[in-house]
Amino acid sequence: MEQKKSIEGLRDMVSNLRKQGLNSQQIADELSLSQDTISWLLAESTADEKPMDVRIGWRTIGVRPQRIAAIGAIMADVADEECGEDIDTVVGISINGIIFANEVANHLQCEVAIHRNIEGGAGKGSLSNKYGQVSGKNIVIVDDVLSTGVTMSKTIESMREAGANVSLCMVLVNKTLRNEVDGVPLRGLIRAAVV
Repeated sequence: MEQKKSIEGLRDMVSNLRKQGLNSQQIADELSLSQDTISWLLAESTADEKPMDVRIGWRTIGVRPQRIAAIGAIMADVADEECGEDIDTVVGISINGIIFANEVANHLQCEVAIHRNIEGGAGKGSLSNKYGQVSGKNIVIVDDVLSTGVTMSKTIESMREAGANVSLCMVLVNKTLRNEVDGVPLRGLIRAAVV
């Protein structure tokens, strides 16, 4: 009964976010759930078909700038350990990866770029022209949560097409057992995988 209430509550949240105009990818970002789970919740499928997922809530971190800065410092330390001083640009995946990427870039004293989500399928996005560019640069890609890896994979593909050398992918929480995405090392500060 408890699980059913939880699923009904998630369905209500997803429905309300859809009514506010968010697309499936934006809802997945907002709730830190996979897009597969969001699709399942929107379709109002039965519990027997439920995808495996772990909901991540990091609001306690997000409400205080000093907490975001502290997480950014930790991410920057990991990026420095993995890549040394070879990082030119930190790319934040919108929306939740941007705030962490900004802090990481600040600590590494490099440029920050933004890969924003666009309509057109899971993980689709484009590089914003208002921020740093990636052509010919060594980059680190930052997001909040890795669920299936689709968004990260599409971002890597997009960055490579733009001429970047993707050195590292970093997330606050890795919900998988993966340590790489498309040949790029993946580091999560926390692993929260269903086993």
